[in-house]
Amino acid sequence: MTLATDAIVEKGRSESGPEISLSTPADFFALLKPRVMSLVVFTALTGLMLAPSHPHPVIAFISILAIAVGAGAAGCLNMWWDADIDALMSRTRNRPIPAGRITRETALGFGLMMSAGSVITLGLAANWTAAFLLAFTIFFYIVVYSMWLKRSTPQNIVIGGAAGALPPVIGFAAATGDITLEAALLFAIIFLWTPPHSWALALFRAEDYARAKVPMLPVAAGRAATRLQILIYTLILVPVGMTPTLFGVGGAAYGLVALLMGAGMLHLALALYRQRDEIAADRAAKKLFGFSILYLSTLFGVLLLERIVRLLAQAVK
Repeated sequence: MTLATDAIVEKGRSESGPEISLSTPADFFALLKPRVMSLVVFTALTGLMLAPSHPHPVIAFISILAIAVGAGAAGCLNMWWDADIDALMSRTRNRPIPAGRITRETALGFGLMMSAGSVITLGLAANWTAAFLLAFTIFFYIVVYSMWLKRSTPQNIVIGGAAGALPPVIGFAAATGDITLEAALLFAIIFLWTPPHSWALALFRAEDYARAKVPMLPVAAGRAATRLQILIYTLILVPVGMTPTLFGVGGAAYGLVALLMGAGMLHLALALYRQRDEIAADRAAKKLFGFSILYLSTLFGVLLLERIVRLLAQAVK
């Protein structure tokens, strides 16, 4: 912990020495990165539902809950490790640890407890293949991405994106105990979506990352190179996003939606690439960042909806 962060944390202590807890349940919930966790739950549920066989509804519920807790644990441990740089960035300085409402030690214990509990629960409720994948995801996100890649290479989000792409695979494995082509396709979509999504954010938050000395691509390679890389990844993402229809994972509705949403992503990526004015480029990056969330949510939402409709049709017969 830096001296600056230490000083912030000291705000939660009285002058006479005893520590005064300023934390609330909302602060502990914030440690879980709820917005990220909600996306993890959604993609994991889609993976579970797309599996050819389904566990008992109670087991499925417990599995998704365990995955959610595991995702929250990863977010908590990430905040524990990144407390020093979070204190330097305007986007993150009000998080519970840098704001002094929760100590790093408390966050570490909370995150480790949830990590162990989620992995064990998933193994006992579903199977140990899914539990291993969940444990690996937490390890990869914290040790490989947060501790190593994030502060050492501008390719941090490319390699580290594997952690965010694994939840649908975990959901699929929770239902089947196996990993097949369907799960791999879902992984590929999120893996390729992560760089343009994250780099769009990094473009209009470049000053924050530079201040914290995090070598995100705009900081390390410049804005022009970042815009080009966003376009390249989007050009790869769009056709890959349509592959579920080609392999029978998604239906005609999914294919149409993937085509239209992919065209939207490509249009915004091209607009960003062509933009040379920095202020206008930041606006274009914000549009792409917002649309990218809609893109991924819509694709997985349609896959899930198609699967539910098919199951209902089978039940009626």
